[in-house]
Amino acid sequence: MSRNHTSKINKYKTSICSTYKKVKEYNSGPGENVLLDDRYTELLIVERNRKQREREEEICFRGKHHQQVLKTRACEAYSRIPVDQLFKPDKGRDVPKAVILQGHYGHGKSFTAQKIMYDWASGKVFKDLFHLVLHLKCTDLNGISEAHSLVDLLSDCPDFTSETAEVLKDSKMKVLFLIDGFDELKFSFEKTSTVPPKDPFREAPVEATLSALLKGRLLPKCCLLVTTRPTASDKLSKLLSDSQRFADILGFTEEGVKEYFERFFKEELVAKKAFDCVRTNETLYTACFIPVICWITCTVFREQEEEGMDITKELETTTSIFVHFVSILLKHHCQGLSQPETLLRSLGQLAERRLQEHQVLFDEKSLSEAFPDPSQATKYNPFLCNFLLGKKTKQERMYSFMHLSFQEFFTALQYLMMENEEEALEKLRELFKNVERFKPVIQFLFGLSNGKIDPHLKKQSRPSIKAYLKKWLLSVLENHRMHQEGMLHLLHCLYELHEEEFVREAMGVWGEMKFDRIPLTRTDCWVLLYCLQCCPIIRGLKLYYCNITAEKLRMLQPALSRCEELGLTVESLSDADVGVLISALGEGKNLTKLSVVESSLSPESVKEVLSALSKQKSVGKVRLSLTTITVPTAALCLDFIQNAETCRHLELDVNSPFSTTRSPASLTLSQSSGSFTDFIHVFCDVTGLRAKSPDDCTIVLESFTDWRLQTLPGLEKVELKVSFLTESWAHWILNLIHMCPTLEEVELRCTKPSGKCGEENNPLLPCNQRVKIQMRGLIVTQEIQDY
Repeated sequence: MSRNHTSKINKYKTSICSTYKKVKEYNSGPGENVLLDDRYTELLIVERNRKQREREEEICFRGKHHQQVLKTRACEAYSRIPVDQLFKPDKGRDVPKAVILQGHYGHGKSFTAQKIMYDWASGKVFKDLFHLVLHLKCTDLNGISEAHSLVDLLSDCPDFTSETAEVLKDSKMKVLFLIDGFDELKFSFEKTSTVPPKDPFREAPVEATLSALLKGRLLPKCCLLVTTRPTASDKLSKLLSDSQRFADILGFTEEGVKEYFERFFKEELVAKKAFDCVRTNETLYTACFIPVICWITCTVFREQEEEGMDITKELETTTSIFVHFVSILLKHHCQGLSQPETLLRSLGQLAERRLQEHQVLFDEKSLSEAFPDPSQATKYNPFLCNFLLGKKTKQERMYSFMHLSFQEFFTALQYLMMENEEEALEKLRELFKNVERFKPVIQFLFGLSNGKIDPHLKKQSRPSIKAYLKKWLLSVLENHRMHQEGMLHLLHCLYELHEEEFVREAMGVWGEMKFDRIPLTRTDCWVLLYCLQCCPIIRGLKLYYCNITAEKLRMLQPALSRCEELGLTVESLSDADVGVLISALGEGKNLTKLSVVESSLSPESVKEVLSALSKQKSVGKVRLSLTTITVPTAALCLDFIQNAETCRHLELDVNSPFSTTRSPASLTLSQSSGSFTDFIHVFCDVTGLRAKSPDDCTIVLESFTDWRLQTLPGLEKVELKVSFLTESWAHWILNLIHMCPTLEEVELRCTKPSGKCGEENNPLLPCNQRVKIQMRGLIVTQEIQDY
């Protein structure tokens, strides 16, 4: 390349870098552009066509399962291809003349085009492959009616000058044309009488000029990179030369979503909070594989943060995020439609019919049934995806929504947009006969009934439908007609509706809430907190083994502290979290049960928890997980259970750093009629008692026995499970028998593996013998039983 050309191209590159380094977002005001590098995140682009089953996986799977599908698509089998490899030689070592980069609306095609221009000008991509990269935006070309040469079309870009045009005259120059948004073009590209131009400086109708460029008749040595929606891929492929490469943008992988949040927020802590919030909302997390949904979600979080709201406690409804998405596409990609509600109504009909028939992929016939106007089905429809699918000996064009969740959203919208309200109610009654199957649709229905939803989506309110939804929910609560997962779904419905007065009414009907062994996500906790905070009085709440960690406990604390009656299981608590637990417990409540499991509380923390428990109106069963049982800790526990009028059972689980076996030690104190009938109920894995050997443990027990046995006049039975039956244990048992005249029975069971179990090395199988010593006055009997 001559020095003269190099100088001209360098000036062009400098101009491109200046223009393309910033990007204008949908909500950007004048001068509010952001840096491209602060937003652009690598997309998942693949070459391999997917089969029907694979397409259905991409559409139907949700949450972590959906991300796993995308992770699979990123592997070598699907030929993932980064942007800088789009023109790499194929297996036959041929370099493609044209690359079609296809993707659905909102998947980042134009963003990628801008990034390619910027990176080429910065020397990061295609550095040795192309001397010159030129950009044509198809949306800009639609407005040109008079004849233009190719140079004229390029000159509309301020970075392209007459000096740059001179470079095109050199046939030795390697030039790439980046044509963005082919599907937006209004031209038919059918045969015309116009002679196609072969000179980039010769004027012709814009359609003829573009056609000549695409067909290789104008600048035949140049390469083409064309972005388009799949709807126009067939048409584009017929125009291009034979040497083509197809690449499909699938969106963000999980790593991509996380990186986008980090780029958007910059502050690591805020980015992590926002990402963690989204990750626990399965529907929203799935939708975030679409870049524009990711942007909407981040924008909403940022607005909340700027208004001083805690993004870990406040979350827009899932419906509202979907509404934002639909509104953006209607505004920016449906300018040719005079009545967008007609499109939305047809989309709803298609979504609802196919969902009833368990279909996520549909053919041309299904489309024609829903869309009287064929142009709305494809040309002006940014919400549907289409692709060719191999069917035996032929290719068939199929359609789908971007994801099943969008099909469910449009199904819900359909009921609210039907012109005949009575017909809509009749359809709803049929839908509610199978609530379990249509949970997401019902949730969207409640969300769309929110009075603050964008009026573009529903021109008229449907009070009868809203009344039906409320009546159904109240009747379910009154008649207790749902299992626990179903009741959790009701909470989400209330949250999506977001009407405090009705939430208060529903919670009043609900009364006591109980969830047992239902894992609650952070989003579930938000929803629960919102519903509880709408209540002036929280009568009763029980959360047993619901995966309530310290973080979730902190979220729920404002509501838990107000509960009149509370049952709670908390997991993985440390000493630093005890303050949150004590705040959540509050004072003067009926605490039916408290379990702090899989935790490592110090004796000091146990003392604080017991102090908080002593301030309650009543306390039922208590279970605490701690690092060690010291003599003072045991004394505190004994004092607590003796002085507590209502606590009948206190269990301490020991998770010691010295423990080498799987099970923690467990000491249970229980009370019956004011005396202790079961002092030591279970004591297993003795290496957990602040000791490095079994003998050390008996020293602790001997001190404890000598000190406190005099306060246990009612001790009648001792049951022990031990890993090591040693001489020290025998001495301790004999001493216990001697000091406690009321003791009637001592039972020991060895949990050490034994050859008698049949599998000598299997630690899960205990010894099959149990020793029981029974005392009746002067008679002592020994019994050995096989299990």
